[in-house]
Amino acid sequence: MAPHDMTPGPEDTVHEILIVGGGTAGCVLANRLSADPKLKVLVIEAGEDTPPGRVQPPILDSFAGLAYLNSRFLWNDLKASTDVGGSAPSAPPARLRKYEQARVLGGGSAINGQLANRGAPHDYDEWQALGASGWSWDTVLPYFRKLERDVDFDGPLHGQDGPIPISRIGEDLWPRHARAMARAFAQAGFDAVDDQNGDFVDGYFPVAISNLYDRRVSTAIGYLGYRVRARPNLTLKTDTHVTRLLIQGRRCIGVMAQGPDGIERRHLAQEVILASGALHSPAHLLRAGIGPAEDLRRLGIEVVADRPGVGRRLMDHPSVAVASFIAPEARINGVTRRHLMLGLRFSSGMGDAPQGDMAASIASKSAWHDVGSQLATVNIWVNKTYSESGSVSLRDADWRSEPRVDFDLMSDRRDLDRMKAAYRRLAAIVLSDEMQGVVSDTFPASYSDKVRQVAALTLRNKVLTGLLARLLDGPAPLRRLLFRALIVEGDPIDVLMADDAALERFIRRAAVGVWHASCSCRMGAEDDPLAVTAPDGRVYGVDGLRVVDASIFPMIPSGNTNLPTIMVAERISDLILAARRA
Repeated sequence: MAPHDMTPGPEDTVHEILIVGGGTAGCVLANRLSADPKLKVLVIEAGEDTPPGRVQPPILDSFAGLAYLNSRFLWNDLKASTDVGGSAPSAPPARLRKYEQARVLGGGSAINGQLANRGAPHDYDEWQALGASGWSWDTVLPYFRKLERDVDFDGPLHGQDGPIPISRIGEDLWPRHARAMARAFAQAGFDAVDDQNGDFVDGYFPVAISNLYDRRVSTAIGYLGYRVRARPNLTLKTDTHVTRLLIQGRRCIGVMAQGPDGIERRHLAQEVILASGALHSPAHLLRAGIGPAEDLRRLGIEVVADRPGVGRRLMDHPSVAVASFIAPEARINGVTRRHLMLGLRFSSGMGDAPQGDMAASIASKSAWHDVGSQLATVNIWVNKTYSESGSVSLRDADWRSEPRVDFDLMSDRRDLDRMKAAYRRLAAIVLSDEMQGVVSDTFPASYSDKVRQVAALTLRNKVLTGLLARLLDGPAPLRRLLFRALIVEGDPIDVLMADDAALERFIRRAAVGVWHASCSCRMGAEDDPLAVTAPDGRVYGVDGLRVVDASIFPMIPSGNTNLPTIMVAERISDLILAARRA
């Protein structure tokens, strides 16, 4: 039998719909599409299962650090450059750093920080203006409502019956550090906002989280309960790697996949949906011959469809941080495992940037270990970024090779200028009188290679940080000495506040993304040469193939990307079912 023959063989599986990736979007698609008993649905996920009643404790934990740094749930060979691009032509070669992406059922929703916000209404009106017809705010709001069960707010902006609970940690449970930061924001002139997912206005708020009773609810937990899993027309294959898409002429007819036994098998389908995320979905397309023709030929890959936009215009939200030592009595008190309870949305007022173009999250604990419990961070990011020159490309045609990823953060100078202004503004709040006695020894923080090494979940790190934490709680002069020797890198905070060049050097060196990879297979009009998919996720130039994940965003939203990804999967599920009924 020829490898791309559509005729099923005795060992082939045949389905109406095959979903490549059981991540945030894949779990939603699996639930909604298998609700039609006439559709036989197969989900293939490279990572392990998270079955009801047996979800791994690090995933359930309200403190996310035990999941997103856990090699058990990650693509451990994936690296990316998050260097700041733009106006530094003489910059050294890009540094490759580990870029944590989930490899487990539930995907990013199983390991992320559980931050559950939608972005701004103007984001989706922009999607529509960019050629993604049918994706305006008025059109997507019903799907944001459909996915959620908001336990705190109701009304026309909220859903009450969805699979994902949305909650907040009340201020009465906050540690003294978070309460002091809220007072400092008020003193600085920011308004208190009760509902982050209500009207999109500036202010500080208790962050909305995909969490209930201090436990994470991933899309695998929320959408793939035991009753859904019992559907006879739904099959979940975990610990299974898709090695290639099968293309016959101009049609995708299925995939080859290697199971946990190491054997490669063929799975045929009327329709294949890539839901592998903004880094791996474009890699699947490129290896199948769908992408920039010149790049594909250079790698010896036969061109199926010349789509120059595949892997192009990758985006993330660039971020830097201010950190401080927390007084013992101001630390998290054990009432909740949650470390991040307070958020801030604000406007730069620079140029034509929209309202709420900047944001910050306040963590009253920065890592899983004892030193992390002593350090608070204010993570500042460009909420509405203009930089869209990142890329995903292949190193070679081997499915085992991770793609080459370059985010080219802040390549648009407007992002860098707004970040500098925001850093000064937020650092001044941390250094204000309101925070005296709550934090001390404030310093510019970076997620450097040294920090990554200490953050690894090892017994050695647990022992070493335990010893260091006891010393840091000792005399203040000793703490300052240890900070300078072991923790602070580069110029101190007072230098950055006074010296613009020093601040820019710090941001260029320290900025990272916030794991919001998106936009690498964008939706758009068919005559847009850089559009990869139609507004219903169909890949231009290839029949029987869609992409449904954050890669198809026409532009990154002004907020965390998890809820928008769920929303996209909800809406395209409806579009698929409606087309099949027509």
